[in-house]
Amino acid sequence: LEEAADLLVLHRDFAAAVERCEAGCDSLGPGPGAERCLFLTSFAEVKCSLCVVGIQALAEMNRWREVLSWVLQYYPAPEHLPPKVLELCILLYSRVREPQVMLEAGGSWLRAHANQSRPEFGRLLELYLARVLLPLGRFQGAEEMLLRGCAGLDGERQLQLLGSVRESRRRWAQRQEPPRSPAEEQRDPDTETLLGVLSQKLLTTLTLLRRALRSMSNHFCLLPYKKMLLATFLLYLVVVRLDPASPTSLPFIYKLVQLFRQAWAAVLSPVHRPPIRD
Repeated sequence: LEEAADLLVLHRDFAAAVERCEAGCDSLGPGPGAERCLFLTSFAEVKCSLCVVGIQALAEMNRWREVLSWVLQYYPAPEHLPPKVLELCILLYSRVREPQVMLEAGGSWLRAHANQSRPEFGRLLELYLARVLLPLGRFQGAEEMLLRGCAGLDGERQLQLLGSVRESRRRWAQRQEPPRSPAEEQRDPDTETLLGVLSQKLLTTLTLLRRALRSMSNHFCLLPYKKMLLATFLLYLVVVRLDPASPTSLPFIYKLVQLFRQAWAAVLSPVHRPPIRD
């Protein structure tokens, strides 16, 4: 492990660093035995550290496509990967914009019941959502994973992550909308101009109509109400209630005619006529 780290950091001999990591993992074998390793934790930490150095060396040589398959040579299944190795793989493939490589491996690790009690589970779940599921548009899977609940996240954090998933779904739907053609974009200013002209004309018409209604209302307000009511009542009696052919209507009509004649004579009498001057 020390030789591989020196080759990676000091000498920058990445191929030799990968070889030393492979030799170290092969010497450890598939698992610790009673005669080979006294402490299971030390065995797992050494193997994890060798894999971390090997991943960095492969990435430096631009052989990142081989990273996941190279790591899985030394672990029986993806759910047995150490949290540090899984995190490094997710970050690497997210960096090179190939998150689909970690879709199955990361999902298998998170679905394993033995891993859900790890203290790193919550952090890896958030990383998997942000770097794998959401960039791939797997919103339903992300929501189901959060709704199932997990011991590594509290209720408030789960609600925050659900809000982030829904916001990412909305932005994804906006990006999937067909782009607008240049002709449509050019028509928009013309349409807005036409709508503006029509709105201005409509506003002018409504203003003139309001002024006309106000003028009519002011004119009617100046008329005496009593005279208007009397004239309306008389017109109603003459047109609606009185039948000229009925004998009972003749006396009232006769009196009404006499009243008009008297009023006409009073208006045009010599007393009210202006004097004639020579």
